[in-house]
Amino acid sequence: MDWNLLVLQLINGLTLGAIYAVIALGYTMVYGIIELINFAHGDVYTAGSFVALATLTLLGATRHMAAAALAFALIVTFLAAMLIMGATGVVIERFAYRPLRGRQRLAPLLTAIGVSFSLENILQLWMGPSPVPFPQVLPNPFFNLGAVGVGQMQLVVIFSSIVMMLALHFFVQGTKLGKAMRATAQDWMAAEIMGIDINKTIALTFFIGSVLAGAGGVITGLYYGNVWFINGFRAGLIAFTAAVLGGIGNTTGAALGGFVIGFVEVMTAQYVGFQWAEVTIFSVLILVLIFRPTGLLGQQLPERT
Repeated sequence: MDWNLLVLQLINGLTLGAIYAVIALGYTMVYGIIELINFAHGDVYTAGSFVALATLTLLGATRHMAAAALAFALIVTFLAAMLIMGATGVVIERFAYRPLRGRQRLAPLLTAIGVSFSLENILQLWMGPSPVPFPQVLPNPFFNLGAVGVGQMQLVVIFSSIVMMLALHFFVQGTKLGKAMRATAQDWMAAEIMGIDINKTIALTFFIGSVLAGAGGVITGLYYGNVWFINGFRAGLIAFTAAVLGGIGNTTGAALGGFVIGFVEVMTAQYVGFQWAEVTIFSVLILVLIFRPTGLLGQQLPERT
């Protein structure tokens, strides 16, 4: 066995898994609190890439800028993508999902699919039907890890994703708003009786999930070097699979599922064949759901009324 190739693919899997994990957090947060599969989340992630592309273009950012100016441009780009996507998530929740709250699950599910298609068409009208180059403002030198080269952008993706996951974990576990989110996810009627503003808490959940999707969109744009209006469909579907695999509703499980899916996809593509990667991903999901329906770290949730 070529051990250098194995280490290289492990690093690639870690990088891809970090991206899936960040997107999966949005799925699992929304499902955990209102039991809705928000199919539009993947498109919010793509929209974050588009907003970042527009912001970098507006600022005239290039890798030849002075370091301070480039850092300023990247900070503005991240803030613009995260805040605009956060606001987008809140608007989607307020006008598409909230009026259907309490209805049978089919209605909000179909609405989520409709919102997803609407966003895809808006993005297609905005940037066109073809992939669009994303400004490569960060250099990507390779560092030697033994006989294996690791790209700087891979380290940026992994590090930034872990920072976002840890920040979300501490927010949910260590703040009053995070406690309100956990109480609402457990039993929103009881939480409302205890004085928690349910509408505000659910809107906050959509805001945070969409902020993470926006940041993920910026990171993947910088990493892959192009964006496409349909990117969110595949990435969102696989990230949702990661959330289910890890235990839907569990943020730690979503992160774990993202990394597992990343490794499975990369290893299958390398050692079996690229065309079998998605087959293997969903086969693993099916096996996990057969033998552990709640996912790797999930718990059986009580039925909502």
